[in-house]
Amino acid sequence: MKSMRLGAVLGASGYLMRIAYLDCFSGISGDMFLGALVDAGVSPRLFEETVAALDIGARLESAKVTRGGMSAVKVDVYVDGQKDLPREVFLELAHGREDSEELQSHEHSDGHGLEDGHGQSHEHGQSHRHEHSHSPGDLQSHDHSHIHSDHTHSRTGHGRGLNEIRAIIQKANIPAAAKITAIKIFEALGAAEAEIHGTTAEEVHFHEVGAVDAMVDIVCAAVGTEALAIDEWICSPLNVGGGTVKCAHGTLPVPAPATLKLLSDAPVYSSGPNVELVTPTGAAIVKVLCQRFGPFPAMTIEKASYGAGTREFADHPNLLRLTIGEAAEVVALNGTSASSNGMIAVLEANLDDLSPQVLGYAMERLLTEGALDVFTTPVQMKKSRPGVILTVLSKTEDADRLSKLIFAETTTLGIRRRDERRQLLIRRWQTVETSWGPVRMKVANMNGSVSNYAPEYEDCRKLAKEKQVPLRSVMQEAIQEYLRTAKN
Repeated sequence: MKSMRLGAVLGASGYLMRIAYLDCFSGISGDMFLGALVDAGVSPRLFEETVAALDIGARLESAKVTRGGMSAVKVDVYVDGQKDLPREVFLELAHGREDSEELQSHEHSDGHGLEDGHGQSHEHGQSHRHEHSHSPGDLQSHDHSHIHSDHTHSRTGHGRGLNEIRAIIQKANIPAAAKITAIKIFEALGAAEAEIHGTTAEEVHFHEVGAVDAMVDIVCAAVGTEALAIDEWICSPLNVGGGTVKCAHGTLPVPAPATLKLLSDAPVYSSGPNVELVTPTGAAIVKVLCQRFGPFPAMTIEKASYGAGTREFADHPNLLRLTIGEAAEVVALNGTSASSNGMIAVLEANLDDLSPQVLGYAMERLLTEGALDVFTTPVQMKKSRPGVILTVLSKTEDADRLSKLIFAETTTLGIRRRDERRQLLIRRWQTVETSWGPVRMKVANMNGSVSNYAPEYEDCRKLAKEKQVPLRSVMQEAIQEYLRTAKN
């Protein structure tokens, strides 16, 4: 689980947390989570640019819809101009063709294909997307390949291994922290499948789970959560639904094996329609993002947003609710009144015999692997040798792992470590539209008032390079646009 980050400073007395609560009364899937993020203020343009950065032949659409009379955002992924069939239509067509000779010709075997008990049960019992994994011989899944062969094969093919998925994510031009989160979600999926099938995560071949639309869901989820700058994610007990799901080897009860494995530490219940309400991708997102489970937390509500599934239920709105605000409880400076004490680890090493090129590479790796900050300070060392102090700021739980990386990538023989308390202003992202494209503004608040704001450098750099305009011009217009919208 991801650790929390501390939010706003309250004078000298303590901190306020910016928290988010996922209310999974109708389960959770990847597309529902993205819809809730968009409704919470994440720019659809940011998601569109994220999909383009993946370069996997997809596009994303979002639209306002109603579920049970309530307004929500529905997000759909298109590949080769088409989106997935609803589950009912897919199953009807699949059952009608499963004995055909052409269907049999699509059967194949390619090693450790996933068969998590819901091979054709798509990215939500409600939203029906190709999220789930399946065995290579799943007839119904291959019948769907026959029905829409042009775009379905481009999604599943012979499956992607975890290393290939990591490479695609690492190559994409998205924030480093989002890459780490997206890879963790895929690794959680792979670990669950590997344990079920008695293999390793590296040997698992992701089929629907590794298909284009699921990759879009997972990476956009990581980018969107980073944009919201939430300090702590909390989740309600999850309604997993009921009934059964069909798979290559017969019919299994809900929740399917992979979902059940991913939710092993979470409170769950079954209510409402007899369909699968929590998908493996939804379960993996919860597992990686959420620090704890429980009832609605004490908080000052900033906004409530809703992500919609495709299906409409008679007994309750098919929605995922996301509520964002400030925690009502203040975290004391002595760290005794809340679940986080605001501590970070400071790692230091003296270096006087390391190539600058190698040092630069080590610093990049440390940031990619989750360091909060990395910097060097020039010093004069023994025998009048010039050197540097390498300083790494990290979460306390990451300190041992990053220390091993420092030993592996530098020539140091020792690392000094100390734990320090830090104070942070509450942060949020606000996207503004410039003449050249969207730019995220990082806005800091103290005691309810804006104390600082700045355009995101990487956004401005990307636009300046693409549009061949001065970087300063992009940054200045972003600031002007933010100030204009702030006045309104």
